[in-house]
Amino acid sequence: MLNRRHLVALPAAALLGGCGFKLRGKQNFAFETIAVTPEKGAAVASELSRYLGSMVRPVAPAAGGALPDVIVDILGETREKVIVALNASGQVREYQLRIKVRFRMRSSEGRDLIAPTDILQERDISFNESAVLAKEAEEALLYRDMQSDIVQQLLRRIAAVKTLEP
Repeated sequence: MLNRRHLVALPAAALLGGCGFKLRGKQNFAFETIAVTPEKGAAVASELSRYLGSMVRPVAPAAGGALPDVIVDILGETREKVIVALNASGQVREYQLRIKVRFRMRSSEGRDLIAPTDILQERDISFNESAVLAKEAEEALLYRDMQSDIVQQLLRRIAAVKTLEP
């Protein structure tokens, strides 16, 4: 019985490997240390800092400390909730949730490595006045999901910088 399972799993594994599928590995960056500003307040900045972990350094180190190799500035983070659809009696039926993050990446000397860039995430959410609490929880979950997607996009863009030289 065990041999049959292996015989069934082997072609599936061969097909999966043959299509180019590969698990996402660790990001390789062109720098050793990074600072993320603003460090507090912006949810995307704090999640990015958490993800980068031990690489994160303060922008202004203590006496004798080294400057970070690069600085990611979160220039703005905007959350919007826009009405998309109304029913015949004028009540809201659907919203669109948006998060827009503007960022740039620069060297510690101030040279731009990534010019100011916007990342936008949008999600549609239906609304039902009889399930307001459930819809509020769904909205919070969607905002968290969009925030995580933006952090992943930021990481891919940061990893695309291959050299810190001019």
